Amino acid sequence: SPTGVAVSPDSSKVYVANENDDNVSVIDTANNTVTATVALGGGVMPRGVAVSPDGLKVYVTNYIAGNVSVINTANNTVTATVEVGSYPTGLSVSPDGSKVYVTNLGDDNVSVIDTANNTVTATVLVRNIPIGVAVSPDSSKVYVANQGDDNVSVINTATNIVTTTVAVGSGPFSLGNFIGPAPTPTPTVPVPTLSQWAMIGLGLLLAGLALIQIHRVRSTQA
Repeated sequence: SPTGVAVSPDSSKVYVANENDDNVSVIDTANNTVTATVALGGGVMPRGVAVSPDGLKVYVTNYIAGNVSVINTANNTVTATVEVGSYPTGLSVSPDGSKVYVTNLGDDNVSVIDTANNTVTATVLVRNIPIGVAVSPDSSKVYVANQGDDNVSVINTATNIVTTTVAVGSGPFSLGNFIGPAPTPTPTVPVPTLSQWAMIGLGLLLAGLALIQIHRVRSTQA
């Protein structure tokens, strides 16, 4: 029963949470083979999975255990376990890698994990049966799909307060990260001001006069 899936930032690995086997499969995308299997413990039932922006860590929600496993991608070992709420399901890492947001289906809230020390620093009450979660590219907002209330909670990450609830369709459900990094801005060519155009024109005029003078001198010498 593979449930959650996430791709590493460099696209070289795919991490799959296997719900009934209590482990995570690591797939090498170069040859589409499983190169490692990371055990998470007995009866934890892993569901959601997300990779940090630098690709160094993988976070997995353990539905029955009520915690999140932190996997070191260098050696594929669990380096920490973070206790969150009841029945954690979805999770998303902020683009700067400093926070992990976890939806706790059984508690109708979101746990905020500080990745620097793997501790829960805030708990945000949302609506009924939160599952999907995603962070905006600028890390200023978190969006949570509440399956039981047919809406989406919008969290201000600076205050960890729900600022808006948006009604959507019936039973919204998502398990993955669907907001990518902010696009790289296209470089813009500065447009000269009127005074700058005047200076450019004056420079061209003086250059032209200088060329004329040089031509006259050469003609006289000839």
